[in-house]
Amino acid sequence: MTIQSAAAELEPGSTSSWPKTLAQYRQPRPMRSVFEIAVTVLPFALLWALAVFAVQQEFYWGLLLTIPAAGFLVRLFILQHDCGHGSLFTERWLNNWLGRLIGVFTLTPYDYWKRTHAVHHASAGNLDRRGIGDVDTKTVEEYRALSTWQRFLYRLYRHPVVMFGLGPAWLFVCQYRLPLGLMRAGAQPWISTITTNLAIVLPIALMIWLVGLVPFLLVQVPITLLAATAGVWLFYVQHQFEDTHWSKDDDWSFQQAALHGSSHYDLPLPLRWITGNIGIHHVHHLAAKIPFYRLPEVIRDYPELKDVSRITLFQSLGCVKLTLWDEESRRLISFREERVARPQ
Repeated sequence: MTIQSAAAELEPGSTSSWPKTLAQYRQPRPMRSVFEIAVTVLPFALLWALAVFAVQQEFYWGLLLTIPAAGFLVRLFILQHDCGHGSLFTERWLNNWLGRLIGVFTLTPYDYWKRTHAVHHASAGNLDRRGIGDVDTKTVEEYRALSTWQRFLYRLYRHPVVMFGLGPAWLFVCQYRLPLGLMRAGAQPWISTITTNLAIVLPIALMIWLVGLVPFLLVQVPITLLAATAGVWLFYVQHQFEDTHWSKDDDWSFQQAALHGSSHYDLPLPLRWITGNIGIHHVHHLAAKIPFYRLPEVIRDYPELKDVSRITLFQSLGCVKLTLWDEESRRLISFREERVARPQ
């Protein structure tokens, strides 16, 4: 495919299909998948054990090891994420049971999360289908129609301390203990959350028995909270950037929402590796069954995709202030911009 023809596919009116073009990358490589599991699980277990040992010996500098351990826990979640898309192995049962097992350690009920995440992929960027698996984002018009109290609650929700501090802790420690959002969606979400909750108890009890309550908490709590914050940050930046894409249902297009409503978070190589290439998120939304370790192949073979919705690590810091979708300018704006533009 030439750059010219590929560029044509990026145009809103194009009938060409990037998902079909990228289908060739969907095949997982079993030995590579096993390797990726090994280089994630083993370092995580080693760092956790070393941190606990250091604390037991009262070498509290060992708590610094919780930082890279949290990074590997994020990578473990990426493995679970790929299992949910059926992209880590060709066998569906293997993906599902591996995902359920990993969910015990990420505190994420696999089948419940898989279902809400599928809704996210099917509706990302659709203003008429918000509410499940996304960051609550209001339009300027909706925000102005809120009462003073409702505006306060929305501003509180979007405050960085809540969004990246209290929010991640609540999500992974509390919210995932019940199938919130799918309470009336049948038995599966309940089974997923309850069985995961029960399964979490066993390794926690075993570890406390082996290493003691205080060392366990001193190591596990920061790992969980750091990983949760990093995970929420990644998800936030993947869709909450200035030139993202939102549209009403009648105008919504899967391809356009994937390309322009999902970012290419172009991270430095070490961060790209530890986050499982999830920053190549526009490609992931175009073809979710591509294994995470094959996403760089797409950028290599189709370099015209590299600059689509691209944001750097430094640029991503400015995304924190973006809170409202302006339907007129078709971009995310800050509360301050909304206040300045508000009719007097």
